[in-house]
Amino acid sequence: MNLKCAHQLAFSMFSILLWGGQTYGQSSTQTNGTETNNIITAVPFLLITPDARTAAMGDAGVAVSGDVNSASNNPAKLAFLDQPYGFSLSYSPWLKSLIPDINLAYVSGFYKLDDRNTIAASLRYFSLGQIQLTDNSQQDLGIASPSELAFDVSFARKFGNEFSLGSSLRYIYSNLTSGQVSAGIANSGGQTVAVDVSGLYKTETILFGKSAILAAGANLSNIGPKLSYANGKKAYFLPTNLKLGGSSTINIDDFNQFTFALDFNKLLVPTQPIYDSNNNIVSGKDPDRSVPAGIFGSFSDAPGGAKEEFREVGISTGIEYWYSQQFALRGGYNYQSPQKGDSRYITLGAGLKYNVFNIDFAYLIANTQTSPLANTLRFSLLFNFGDKNIARK
Repeated sequence: MNLKCAHQLAFSMFSILLWGGQTYGQSSTQTNGTETNNIITAVPFLLITPDARTAAMGDAGVAVSGDVNSASNNPAKLAFLDQPYGFSLSYSPWLKSLIPDINLAYVSGFYKLDDRNTIAASLRYFSLGQIQLTDNSQQDLGIASPSELAFDVSFARKFGNEFSLGSSLRYIYSNLTSGQVSAGIANSGGQTVAVDVSGLYKTETILFGKSAILAAGANLSNIGPKLSYANGKKAYFLPTNLKLGGSSTINIDDFNQFTFALDFNKLLVPTQPIYDSNNNIVSGKDPDRSVPAGIFGSFSDAPGGAKEEFREVGISTGIEYWYSQQFALRGGYNYQSPQKGDSRYITLGAGLKYNVFNIDFAYLIANTQTSPLANTLRFSLLFNFGDKNIARK
């Protein structure tokens, strides 16, 4: 297979993933016995964990201690950061088993206004590399460089010493087929806005005779209007996602610290119904509805009832060990039901902290080596400046 064909194949496979295939979405066996997508969203790159620390813990991060990348999984954690300001850079080659030049880059920064209020901004950029495009007649349409991005502005406020709330306003731009013509309609880059709403509660306690911190967090992300790529064409739901989780951090002694985390995730968008050969719905609900109806209806619209709804809940669990707050080892496991995407993988990682500088690394081991996620790497560089626990007046 030549490079052109390889790129075409990779783009076709990624398009399946993009619109809710095995990697991001969830699938169900239809009446004709075929396996098709069950939850369809636009811009599923927003569900990719961009930072290496969270990725190394099986994507469990909604309630673990915060850092400069907290806006990507729970903006409320920003309020508990103990240094005045910082920034980070993260990078991941993505789906490299399909094509070598797909990648995700993430840049974030925060600034503490005072002891209770923190602002942050971040940019997520997803590049699909260079793609050879053809039409239905296999006519050459030239080279395209499809990409997507999301720019966030976040704010978090601490209420007392144990509770905080946070929110992010997000601008989303998806340029997958810009300038191409399909069925006489010119495609353009889709754009929209979304918000995240989150909370965090943490308290100091004693576990097994050791000082510990227990935390619980929640993040409702990507709430916003549907996204369309051309006038008059179908608009797709954003990947609105509810993440709930908890963590416990135990200080064994002055040098050794363990954190255990557990998260639950559910997409709050319509589950596709089962259709008969005449395209009539025989089980489930019509997915063509408003965003609020899609969010609230997502808890009860699965064709298989409550049993299928529970299968749509993904589980992430992780562990982190710190030695002397300078060296970290991490591991985790992410699970999705075999009937709902079968995205299962083990994660490993490490971190090193020196002065104002942190470096984190994550490695993903998929349940099968044929998975497009197999051997995924992530890298993060973090910089924190100023003296700890200084509140600005």
